[in-house]
Amino acid sequence: MSYLVSILILITCILLVLIVLVQNSKGGGLSSTFSSSNQVMGVRKTTDFLEKATWTLAGVLIVLCLASTAINTKGTEGSVETISTKKAEEGGAAPAAPAPAPAPVATPAPAPAN
Repeated sequence: MSYLVSILILITCILLVLIVLVQNSKGGGLSSTFSSSNQVMGVRKTTDFLEKATWTLAGVLIVLCLASTAINTKGTEGSVETISTKKAEEGGAAPAAPAPAPAPVATPAPAPAN
């Protein structure tokens, strides 16, 4: 199931990138191609369609990411263990903290010669 959601996320990302690359922030892009001839979808309709497609794909991407997180964490809720817990269950003791290093002994400085 997680592979299916991952594939859907990948397809959504590719479509989102393509839709964003077709748009132009200065009013050009795909809508400028249709500016000379007013077909079934006019210039304004093309811009509206691209904007709605961008927002829809962004929403789908968010929902798929949340679904992927929910699917992937559902089976691992009780299996999170630390190394020390795992060793304690196996019968071995947790590793002890290393002993602190001994403090260096201060040696007196030699007396100056006259």
